[in-house]
Amino acid sequence: MSLTLMRPFAEMDEMFEHFDHPLGEFEKGDWMPAVDIEEDDKSYMVRAELPGVHKDDVHVTIENNVLTIKGEKKVEIEDTKRHRMERSYGSFVRSFTLPQTVKTTNIKAEFVDGVLSLTITKVAKVTPKQIEVKIK
Repeated sequence: MSLTLMRPFAEMDEMFEHFDHPLGEFEKGDWMPAVDIEEDDKSYMVRAELPGVHKDDVHVTIENNVLTIKGEKKVEIEDTKRHRMERSYGSFVRSFTLPQTVKTTNIKAEFVDGVLSLTITKVAKVTPKQIEVKIK
């Protein structure tokens, strides 16, 4: 007798994963770099690990509050006989929907030691102004 893990909502989980990536595997590219997203009171910080990727091969865009990081990690030596190839190469695409509370015109980007760091400034909270209505 063997035991099988029952996942009654597995199909539903898979369906919702497709909502995040409507283009499926084509959107992801050949490999998917690890990304951390953090926030503090003033900004969001996005860090993507891109070891072996040249800074000229990385492109960051924002359109309709969607942050997209695209790039390509090129094969270093192609004229050799490979015995083993475990590192990932090729193109990648990562997209993230930003909240409406960010300033998309003020983004700082740094690329140091194979890590792309983006700092996205938050918009100051608008506090509603109360107007006193005088009754005569």
